Amino acid sequence: MGLTIGVDIGGTKIAAGVVDEEGNILSTFKVPTPSTPEAIVDAIASAVEGARAGHDIVGVGIGAAGYVNRQRSTVYFAPNIDWRQEPLKEKVEARVGLPVVVENDANAAAWGEYKFGAGKGHRNVICITLGTGLGGGIIIGNKLRRGHFGVAAEFGHIRMVPDGLACGCGSQGCWEQYASGRALVRYAKQRANATPENAEILLGLGDGTPDGIEGKHISVAARQGDPVAVDSYRELARWAGAGLADLASLFDPSAFIVGGGLSDEGELVLDPIRKSYKRWLVGGNWRPVADVIAAQLGNKAGLVGAADLAREPDPVM
Repeated sequence: MGLTIGVDIGGTKIAAGVVDEEGNILSTFKVPTPSTPEAIVDAIASAVEGARAGHDIVGVGIGAAGYVNRQRSTVYFAPNIDWRQEPLKEKVEARVGLPVVVENDANAAAWGEYKFGAGKGHRNVICITLGTGLGGGIIIGNKLRRGHFGVAAEFGHIRMVPDGLACGCGSQGCWEQYASGRALVRYAKQRANATPENAEILLGLGDGTPDGIEGKHISVAARQGDPVAVDSYRELARWAGAGLADLASLFDPSAFIVGGGLSDEGELVLDPIRKSYKRWLVGGNWRPVADVIAAQLGNKAGLVGAADLAREPDPVM
C-alpha cells in the first residue's frame, strides 16, 4: 500500500514517523505534548504534516493510551488525557486529509514487535510492556486480537490480589500495581527503609534517603550487587512471571515478548521472570514452555506498529 505515518503520543512529546512496508522509519517529526485534549489533536496534525513533507502518504495510524473501539475510530476512555468518547479518527482526518486509524498504543507496540522485531517467525505471541504501568497485546493466528468491543489485552488491570493495592483505574489489586516501574520503585523504597544497611549503594545514588530512590538508581545499584536493588527486581519478576503463567493458561502462545522500559535491563529482569513463570506454570515440568524474550524495537515499536496497522483492513469488515 505504500508509505504510512505512525503517531506515538507520549507524556512530553508526540512523534510522527513515515514508515515503509518493511518497518523502516524514513523520517520523523516531533512536537511537545500539549495539556488540553483539543490542543493534542492539533499537535497530532502538526506532527503528521511535518513528517509527511516530501513523501506520498496513504494513511495514518495513531497509538493512543486508552480504550479504543473496535472500529479503530473512537477513544472510549484515556486515563492520562481527558478523552471520553473522543472521535479522534474523525477529528484528525479533517485536519490532515488522510485516512486515519486509531489503535491502543500497547496493541500497536505488540504488532510492531510481531511484524518487525522479536516476534518474527511466530504465529501466536503475547506481548507485555513493563513500563510505568503494564500493557499488552495479543497476536493469535497472525492476527491482532482486539476483542468484541476493541478493548482486549488490558493485562495491567487483571486483578491479581483481591482487595489489594489501589490502582489508578479505580480498582484494587491490579497486576500493574505489582509488576511495573512504579511497583519496582515502591519495593526498593520499602526495603531500603526496613534495612538501610543492605541498600548502601542504592541510597548513595540518590539523596541518601529511601524517598530519594528513583528507577534509574535501582538499575545501576542492582548491577553493582546492591542487595535491596537486586531483591526489588526479584519481587517484580515474581509477580510478572506469575502473571505470564496465567496468560499461558489462557492463550498458550509460543512466545512472550517483554517490552517497555524495564525490558531495557535485559537479563537482569528477564532471567528472574522466566524462573517465576516456570515456577507458576501449571504442569510446567511436563508441557512445552513458551519462550520469554526481550522486545527488539525499543521505543520505536509503537510508532512502527501503528503505521503498519494503518495498512491493515478494517477488522470489523
